[in-house]
Amino acid sequence: MPEVTLIKAINDALATEMARDPSVCVLGEDVGRGGGVFRATEGLLRRFGPERVIDTPLSEVGIVGMAIGMAMNGLRPVAEIEFSDFIYSAFDQIVSEMAKMRYRSAGQFTAAVVVRAPSGGGIKGGHYHSQSPEAYFIHTAGLVVVMPSTPADAKGLLASAIRGEDPVIFLEPKALYRTVKAEVPDGEYLVPLGVGRIVRPGNDLTLITWGAMVPVAEKAAEVAAKEGVDVEIIDPRTLWPLDIEMIEASVGRTGRAVVLHEAPRTCGFGAEVSALIQERCFLHLKAPVARVTGFDTPFPYALEKTYLPDPERTLRAIRASMDF
Repeated sequence: MPEVTLIKAINDALATEMARDPSVCVLGEDVGRGGGVFRATEGLLRRFGPERVIDTPLSEVGIVGMAIGMAMNGLRPVAEIEFSDFIYSAFDQIVSEMAKMRYRSAGQFTAAVVVRAPSGGGIKGGHYHSQSPEAYFIHTAGLVVVMPSTPADAKGLLASAIRGEDPVIFLEPKALYRTVKAEVPDGEYLVPLGVGRIVRPGNDLTLITWGAMVPVAEKAAEVAAKEGVDVEIIDPRTLWPLDIEMIEASVGRTGRAVVLHEAPRTCGFGAEVSALIQERCFLHLKAPVARVTGFDTPFPYALEKTYLPDPERTLRAIRASMDF
């Protein structure tokens, strides 16, 4: 298998699914000749033509609204939002229309739309290009929310999202676009939605994290291992529906849990994960569930490295849990 970057794996997934199914199309700002702001759609216009790779006006609400209409008429659109920070302009279309289409029509219609959006910080993008909005969409019934952390998962999860019948918010950790490289299967490749991944097995503490924080967790676990602490890392991959059974089995065995994410702390998805662990694993817990997160502030430009959780902050939470 070839080693490719995460952004190349996304491009490969789009090309493979478009070649497999003529109803799959791509739309968004500059996705055609420009290949997208991060070049995720590079080469698709030349290969599949302007009827299936559609450059749209600068209107997120128009992009998502158009995608919903296309899906209701039998197409499988993949809509790109240039940065997840810009997705709020289409919030009403996503949460009031796309997420509820199957419910409001009693199953007569669905909106099998995939909305792709680069998410999170780590590229010095400042407060308008670094937000992590996953909790907003997890809160909305009817949406599947996905965030890969490896090239293989990016390809396999995106392909599964395109083939599914549910609307999917596919958040891509842009800090990992070109900083991680790994083997990815050629051709058609699927990773099932709703199934987590054990990144690193361990027996002393469970660390749950996703997206760009997975490499941070791995670095912290390596240092913890030198201190005699065996950390198990779980990447849910699909944030909702969450593979809570995998998390429950792990925490039930280790008795300790730390949740790590770069979104703000208050009402971040880590709060829901913590509550689920408390409800399901209370009698097994040897320490309170800990959270390592971003801060409840706008995402800063100059202090980006201070804002983003790092291995040292994660280690402090691991040590505090072990010492409790």
